[in-house]
Amino acid sequence: MKNFIRENSGKLALAWALVIFCLCATPGSYIPSVSWLEMLSFDKWVHAGVFFVLCSLISIHTQARKKSIQVLLVYVLLCIIYGGALEIMQAKVFSERSADWQDFIANSFGCLISLLLYKRWSKLFSLQ
Repeated sequence: MKNFIRENSGKLALAWALVIFCLCATPGSYIPSVSWLEMLSFDKWVHAGVFFVLCSLISIHTQARKKSIQVLLVYVLLCIIYGGALEIMQAKVFSERSADWQDFIANSFGCLISLLLYKRWSKLFSLQ
């Protein structure tokens, strides 16, 4: 499984970015609302989690392709911008959705946590 992820991390990252887009474009009426989950800020953890996965795949990809840390930083910045653009699209383009700056912060948090684990990905996926 590690080899599959390492070898296909770029494709997996693109596929995951598409999954995020589809989730964000889903009309609000199709998204269940459970009050006890909202009380635990479950939605924010989901936002952080999906962007954590995206940036982790990108981190693995850049390390497997022997790219510099500067390239990874650019990719992480692009992911943060992507998270912001999705929030704007939820406000302006997607039906029954609204933008939330706290979702943008959660998206960015997921990206930054993945960046902090840069060396861990290297060890875990034998990229050194």
